[in-house]
Amino acid sequence: MGQLLLVRHGQASFGADDYDVLSPTGWEQGRALGAWLAARGAEPTAYARGGLRRHRETLEAIGEGAAGAGWAPEPVVDPDWDEFDHVGVVASWPGLAGGVPEDRRAFQAAFDEATAAWTAGEHDGAGESFDGFVTRVRGALVRATAAASSGETVLVVTSGGPIAVAAATLVDPETDDLAQTARLWRRFNTVTVNAAVTRVVVGGTGARLLTFNEHPHLAGDLLTYR
Repeated sequence: MGQLLLVRHGQASFGADDYDVLSPTGWEQGRALGAWLAARGAEPTAYARGGLRRHRETLEAIGEGAAGAGWAPEPVVDPDWDEFDHVGVVASWPGLAGGVPEDRRAFQAAFDEATAAWTAGEHDGAGESFDGFVTRVRGALVRATAAASSGETVLVVTSGGPIAVAAATLVDPETDDLAQTARLWRRFNTVTVNAAVTRVVVGGTGARLLTFNEHPHLAGDLLTYR
């Protein structure tokens, strides 16, 4: 039986000129995850990541944390694991007044409102529909699942949105109702922790969600959501 370890990237640089860079906390989160996984005998046999800098840096931090465990991350880079343009979705939301909020809580409130409209097809976001986002992430999930189907352990570094799509898909794999997927996606996406891991087992009956959002390696200031 194979498995996927779906990892959300460490904390990025909210409010900075370049969001797509791990903060010092993000680097520490990645190292903590690597050390925790290695201490529990995890042995990834393949790696994949999205195409964003925060994905690359998180995988580097995980490797640093697992130093001595013999891991050799040489990932497949699959941009279909990339996050949707969440800043663009918020910035283009007609209900937003005064620009994109710089305060984290205010941004989260605007994000919740804008993405609710986006997932319902009432806001075209920043060029990618929610349907298109779901379709590309599901394609990445199929490819990663195939890579694990022969008993491999595939570690994938991605973002909260794609992990929420994967979780929604695996919880209700038979639905073709985009509205149902959107409801599940919003539930999963709002609670996904930076540098948390979601486990998917891959066996003869396909892929099944085993755990969601594991983060016992994070505490205090290392526990962040944005």
